[in-house]
Amino acid sequence: EDRVAIHEAMEQQTISIAKAGITTVLNARAAVLAAANPPSGRYDDLASASENIELQTTILSRFDLIFIVKDPRNYERDVQIASHVINVHKEAREAEAIDGTMDDAAMGMLSDESRRDPKQDFLKRYVTYARRNISPRLTARAADLLEGRYVQLRTRIRSRIARRDEDAPAVPITVRQLEALVRIAESLAKMQLRREVTEEHAIMAWELFHQSTMQAAEAGVHTAALSSEQREEVILAEEALRQRLAVGAARGERLLLDEMVRTGFDPRVAKRAMVSMIQRGELEHRGARKLVVRTSA
Repeated sequence: EDRVAIHEAMEQQTISIAKAGITTVLNARAAVLAAANPPSGRYDDLASASENIELQTTILSRFDLIFIVKDPRNYERDVQIASHVINVHKEAREAEAIDGTMDDAAMGMLSDESRRDPKQDFLKRYVTYARRNISPRLTARAADLLEGRYVQLRTRIRSRIARRDEDAPAVPITVRQLEALVRIAESLAKMQLRREVTEEHAIMAWELFHQSTMQAAEAGVHTAALSSEQREEVILAEEALRQRLAVGAARGERLLLDEMVRTGFDPRVAKRAMVSMIQRGELEHRGARKLVVRTSA
């Protein structure tokens, strides 16, 4: 249900509500900031990105930037985080105590302007001005740079998949990602109150996209990291899946994987083979990801 709801909000920019006898559709014209946990509850560095990011590609491709946020066990980092959390609560309690010691007359003397943080107020006015008055446009050099990087990325991924050096990326690289690069470059120019998106903005947008979405898609273990014997096992598992599923046929994912295990395949190899075929478009999830359908030969 959550997947359906977020897909509607991002694709149609609407949210359907049916509660307490009220059925309506509301507009959702806003940026979407979403967070999700891996299927196992913790990111598995020994699994592929597709196994860790178990979301439909139709949803993933709609996000401009995707970041993997890990929680490594590091003593110094844990101390910093714990100190920050404690200080936030401590300062909030101190502020409440100060407000409690002031009488109503003293509180009334403090105007809204004096209570407001000057830096925060400036940032709000800056963002409001940029959104209302700045509409940067791509220059020819910036457009050529983004177009060339996008075509090179697509060509590199296509050649790797054709050679079976690695699986298809967990986040498909489509025209939506090119549009995302354009939006990021325009946002960078808008932050600087620039009327044009320069080549510098395009380079910064590409680096940001590469450091976030591309690293998220390539994180973990992929087929290229497997030995030749392990790659052969994955290929054999894919062939076994094709034999068990005719084109257009559907089977329960859990039942299909259990059958593969009973015939002698390692569970991780069987799962990886299925994920690879889904990423290449040979298989497709249906019925809230409970069914697997073979869509092509």
